[in-house]
Amino acid sequence: MAEQHAPAGQVTSRLNASVVGISLAAALGGFMFGFDTSVINGAVDALAADFALGPALTGFAVSSALIGCAVGAWFAGPLANRRGRIPVMVIAAVLFLVSAIGSGFAFGVVDLILWRLVGGLGVGAASVIAPAYIAEVSPARVRGRLGSLQQLAIVLGIFVALLSDALFANVAGGAAETLWFGMPAWRWMFLAAAVPAVLYGVCSLRLPESPRYLVARGRLDDAAHVLRDFTGVADPAPMIEDIRRSLNSEQRESLRDLRGDALGLKPIVWVGILLSVFQQAVGINVIFYYSTTLWRSVGFGESDALTITVITSVTNIVVTLVALALVDRVGRRPMLLVGSAGMAVSLGAMAYAFSTATAVTAADGSSSVVLAAPMSTVALIAANAFVVFFGVSWGPITWVLLGEMFPNRIRAGALAVAASAQWVANFAISTTFPALADLGLMFAYGLYAVMAALSFLFVATMIPETKGRELEDMSDAAHTRAPRVTG
Repeated sequence: MAEQHAPAGQVTSRLNASVVGISLAAALGGFMFGFDTSVINGAVDALAADFALGPALTGFAVSSALIGCAVGAWFAGPLANRRGRIPVMVIAAVLFLVSAIGSGFAFGVVDLILWRLVGGLGVGAASVIAPAYIAEVSPARVRGRLGSLQQLAIVLGIFVALLSDALFANVAGGAAETLWFGMPAWRWMFLAAAVPAVLYGVCSLRLPESPRYLVARGRLDDAAHVLRDFTGVADPAPMIEDIRRSLNSEQRESLRDLRGDALGLKPIVWVGILLSVFQQAVGINVIFYYSTTLWRSVGFGESDALTITVITSVTNIVVTLVALALVDRVGRRPMLLVGSAGMAVSLGAMAYAFSTATAVTAADGSSSVVLAAPMSTVALIAANAFVVFFGVSWGPITWVLLGEMFPNRIRAGALAVAASAQWVANFAISTTFPALADLGLMFAYGLYAVMAALSFLFVATMIPETKGRELEDMSDAAHTRAPRVTG
């Protein structure tokens, strides 16, 4: 009934199953994002031993993909504006596939880093295109939930990567042990990424193009088809006209459009950059890149450490589902504020627990830290509490906001800049963690706790609320508040 009598230009009250389907398919880029960046978790110790890597080179090998991510994110926006969202997704899938095969057959650390950089290009491109595409095809009233599918896909990718790492290691008897065809298990961990890469590429080819890209290219009939059949708009003509006005399609978008008076960029672009940086500055990826190594260093065996890491990943999935259910009801800002406060407390608890650790030197000269009970339990609970608060807030909400907070005319470019900043921050945090850990885990987690506290102040003063607003209503202002939405 709502389908027949919806006001012109309005979305029907029934959620169109098609928009959920295409959002899920687009979010497979997030799955590859999570898988590609986390698969090295179970392999890091084994490949470091195989290639005789020191701490600094190990850290660079782990985080090298993030350089490619920053570059891929930077170029994905302009490329998507010229060629469309779908071609960029297909290119990202091809890069994933090449990286998976190359990393699995790497001869040494140099070409491993090269193949990781190639995969990073795909991850960076997917990190820009997926949230932008989902925001552009989603009805405003459910855009938060659909946008959160990106983070859900990321954490599912992390989980599957860690689970496959654990399975390969357990079957072989260790990540460094021989599995099939004379190759060690850690190589199969990388090769496994080829399967979701192919799936992502096939699904991308079946997606409709973004209606906002189609309008910008004058393909109004195609845009109307997508809005009607996928987004659920009863009469797409008024919305197409709104899109045309907001896009100002007479002027081609470029990075020059991001310029403003505030330190060279528009205020809302700086908000997006800082949002991205804070998401990484709290140290979340330390948990997912180094957790197996971390738990082994405090006394757990390799199998138990991998199991703990998988459990942490499952926790991340569950709380992301909670976020998905709440984001369009509670709003973006309240969830970020709660998350920042919870992360600050849990990271502070981790820092306190590790302040009691003692260093132990083995007979072979290697050193590790030991946490005595009950502090080992405190550290484990605090680490998982940190994941809970991140997963229910900054994990999904950052991607939702980045997909929707920018005006239409600068969305792809602004999102590219913000995502690039996120990958640079991720690289900095991941690369410096081994060195910080040498100074002391108390210092490392204490620093991340300070970042979490600062993120609370940032949200309270700078983040606009976008709940219930159409993309065409977004402005360049950094402090815009959403009108009250009812119904």
